[in-house]
Amino acid sequence: MPRGVSGLAMCVYIYINIYKPIKSIMPNRKKNSELPSKKSKTTEQFLWISPNWLKADTRINEMKFPFCCFSSTSAAAPTNGSRLGQQTHENLRLFSYDELKIATDNFSASNKIGEGGFGSVYKGFLQDGTVVAVKVLSVELESMQGEREFVSELAVFSNIKHENLITLQGCCVEETYRLIVYDYMENNSLAHTLLGGEQNRMKFSWQVRQKILIGVARGLAYLHEEVTPHIVHRDIKASNILLDRDFTPKVSDFGLSRLLRDNHSYISTRVAGTLGYLAPEYAITGHLTRKSDVYSFGVLLMETISGQSVVNFDLLEGQKYLVQLAWEAYQASDLARLIDPMPGLNLSKGEEEAVRFLMLGLLCVQETARLRPSMSTAVKMMTNEIDIRDFKISQPGLVADLMKIKLGSKTSSSKSSITTATNTSYF
Repeated sequence: MPRGVSGLAMCVYIYINIYKPIKSIMPNRKKNSELPSKKSKTTEQFLWISPNWLKADTRINEMKFPFCCFSSTSAAAPTNGSRLGQQTHENLRLFSYDELKIATDNFSASNKIGEGGFGSVYKGFLQDGTVVAVKVLSVELESMQGEREFVSELAVFSNIKHENLITLQGCCVEETYRLIVYDYMENNSLAHTLLGGEQNRMKFSWQVRQKILIGVARGLAYLHEEVTPHIVHRDIKASNILLDRDFTPKVSDFGLSRLLRDNHSYISTRVAGTLGYLAPEYAITGHLTRKSDVYSFGVLLMETISGQSVVNFDLLEGQKYLVQLAWEAYQASDLARLIDPMPGLNLSKGEEEAVRFLMLGLLCVQETARLRPSMSTAVKMMTNEIDIRDFKISQPGLVADLMKIKLGSKTSSSKSSITTATNTSYF
């Protein structure tokens, strides 16, 4: 099957056309407010997107610009006439700021549905009646944080499609505004719905939880193994798993994602992610691999089946991590005690199936990264194509101390992109 080429990323182009101009002209500017007031169009010269993009509220049929190449078995092939280094993208809409302002009722608090590390998310109603989620990114000019996340998300979503990845509708690049528009997810995030109280948890039968976990695993397997270059998400957690009307999971928030190029098995990067989901070898060394995502998925799996938070606080024992609780239960041959006791769970095959999933979770969080299964293998284990009992489970890894996390070139807890496991952002 032919492999298509697609993508939006900027690579060197970002540095030349965004970072350097802004740094040189506005060296003393501090962080932009999330919703800056309209003043002038002087910042238009800094946009990495062609001026032709500024024709707002239109479907973009012919856009050509530098990009990082992606390919997959399901990606669309280049349009006739396009050449390597240029790509025609269809069905990517460029929104005007005013259009999104109207859609969200001036970004009203009543329409706010979540908040992430780089901005807020609002529910919006377009003029044609389409319901969307509008992510407003705040850009810190000194470090370009926010801008990088904006570019990263567009790069991933430009032409990579999968049932279990959130769908990009378009974006807004106007003056200092950076907004991304996605499909609206009726059931918000897994964190918001599953961990949002007992009444919400009643909706999550075993069949629903199984569907969510298999879907997330398939989405990650697609990113890790089918897309070229491979993509590591870097922040898999319950608040980044969105759920549509039918509880079909959509992996979201690719602002921290990284590419594995030239068959490299890992990349060295500043540690970012969420405490409780962080793979220990990544947190300590800064070496990011696909197995880092596998670890996070293992934690997510335990969280989904148990209905418990990744980190719990006990007055007698202090802070306890879900990974620790699962390992203790496994050593006591009593993994079943970790299963959510909610009556709505309705285990069709008794506890055995849920225990089997929990065993997979422990396989995914093993301290030795090479012993963790790939995401495609995890899918086969969940669908009974591979017997999980053929694998030995070793001790899990865990990073509970922020001081052990590598930040830049030093081990410190002063500045990072590390968030707590209690983050409940929409994406």
